[in-house]
Amino acid sequence: MAKAEEKFQKKRLRSSYFTVVVSISLVLFMLGLQGLILLQAQKLSNYVKENIGFTVILKDDVKDVEVARLQKSLDASSFVKSTAFIDKETAAKELKEDLGEDFVDFLGYNPLLSSIDVHLEASYANADSLSWIEADLMQNPKVKEVFYQKNLVVLVNENIRKISLVLIAFSVLLLIIAIALINNSIRLAIYSRRLLIRSMQLVGATQGFIRRPFVWRGVLNGIYGAIIAIGFLSAIIYYAQLEFPELIELEDQQIFLSLFGIVLLLGILITWMSTGLAVRKYLRIKSDKLY
Repeated sequence: MAKAEEKFQKKRLRSSYFTVVVSISLVLFMLGLQGLILLQAQKLSNYVKENIGFTVILKDDVKDVEVARLQKSLDASSFVKSTAFIDKETAAKELKEDLGEDFVDFLGYNPLLSSIDVHLEASYANADSLSWIEADLMQNPKVKEVFYQKNLVVLVNENIRKISLVLIAFSVLLLIIAIALINNSIRLAIYSRRLLIRSMQLVGATQGFIRRPFVWRGVLNGIYGAIIAIGFLSAIIYYAQLEFPELIELEDQQIFLSLFGIVLLLGILITWMSTGLAVRKYLRIKSDKLY
């Protein structure tokens, strides 16, 4: 009879630990997935900003050597990601394709000017930076005009800022929910062993001695849950890399490793704190409240 009861208790304990590990892994997976979304949202934000640029329209009498010198100067600037020179003939050909008719034959001459298309680094793709860049370029006697869509720049940055705030707020809320869920799962697991804690107290065990194995078991559960969550995240990243290679690149491995490290650290810290607090509660609770 005693052996049957002991087997039942061990089976119940294993089931409790399994439930805790599954709960931790699912919650950590959701946190990791949210972190992955935040990382890729930042990358997507930079991608959008780096496609914002401006066009430097050159005067008609600019020589090829002067154009090359200006383009080389722009390429060396800290705010420039890339440049592309478009001569008059190429500009006319592109406009002809867009319009569907040959306006050069109609006018009798090519009214377009040569230009340099400039794409900015993400940190400079804002209205303030573009204003001083424009003012600086207009001082060049070879530059006729600097053209960019000011309203579009403002709109893109405003929308990115709003989306970033929403994602950050959602991440904080998810973290709070995650801590609460993991804490409740651990408290339930400790509750099932509250009588064992009281028995150990009655035979003279110190609080530190009682708490140590529970905390260690909780940390192990956190590590197991984190490993499972990292496995799921790795599968998601692998699939995303196959489907969206322009967003998920092999060069991001260091970022992904950092994300996995954060997931593992959260699994350890949350379970360590939650287990310690749960055991502390039952170490201080009165006997009549144990039942």
